[in-house]
Amino acid sequence: MDREWNDSRPIYRQLRDRVVDMILDGVLKEGDPLPSVRNVAADYRVNPLTVLKAYQELVDEQLVESKRGRGMFINAGARNLLLQGERQKFLAEQWPRVYATIQRLGLTPQELLEAATRWRSNAEEEPPKP
Repeated sequence: MDREWNDSRPIYRQLRDRVVDMILDGVLKEGDPLPSVRNVAADYRVNPLTVLKAYQELVDEQLVESKRGRGMFINAGARNLLLQGERQKFLAEQWPRVYATIQRLGLTPQELLEAATRWRSNAEEEPPKP
């Protein structure tokens, strides 16, 4: 996880979002444990209550469950639930701006598909980052 914080949003929300990104990217899978509150607090030099608040949001969203004495674990179906929500959010918030830009630039569907194919090919050729 990135250790830089954005001053415009509460740290607990940024921590929550980082865990969500890790679930969406497949870094954390169903049944995997979350790092302990103490470890995250120490690693990121934040108050343990801040980490606990981020984790509690994940519990409230039913993405994570707390197992008394064992820690917190990613729930079954968490990634699918997140994908559904993130897709809806993208279509409602970002897609209208993207579509407006496509229209303004006069890009055709063929040009977009060719660009996507080039981008995908380049991404597959890049060596993995350490």
